[in-house]
Amino acid sequence: MKTRLLIALAGLAISFASPTFSQQTNTPDPQLRQQLINAKYKKYDEAYNNNDAAAVAAFFTGDAVLVTDKGSVYGREAIEKHFADEFKKYHFSNHIGKPDQYSPHVIGTGGNELWSSGEWSLTLKGQNFGPVELKGHWAEIYVRDGDAWKVRMQIWNITPPPAPPAETK
Repeated sequence: MKTRLLIALAGLAISFASPTFSQQTNTPDPQLRQQLINAKYKKYDEAYNNNDAAAVAAFFTGDAVLVTDKGSVYGREAIEKHFADEFKKYHFSNHIGKPDQYSPHVIGTGGNELWSSGEWSLTLKGQNFGPVELKGHWAEIYVRDGDAWKVRMQIWNITPPPAPPAETK
């Protein structure tokens, strides 16, 4: 009986000591949010708009995973090659990545990992088509690399265009 009581008390003490979902707010740390906006989002948009594969890949860790609508790409070198191939086939412009109002979110208690989500939009022009406006949503996991935040995983989708209105007879 005493053992069960001690275990119950220990569990209760741990639950009060550790943050829980209900105790956390949806408000991100404003300093951390501004740090990511200045260091990552704006510069990532710039690299994408310049169609600079090396600059885009530099935002990723060496072991990063990029999950696209066509499959996964593993490692910074492969991610750079992926973007280089895309930038040869298409011209991207007006890339804007906008984090949602609640991003970023700290993972765990160490403060060295974050996740963030948001929306993106861009203009795509091919050799025989375009320009086409595309948009979608993204999510990323970041890890601290010295004073910088690097993307360990990025996943995104493309929002399909709205269905045409139904014909009436």
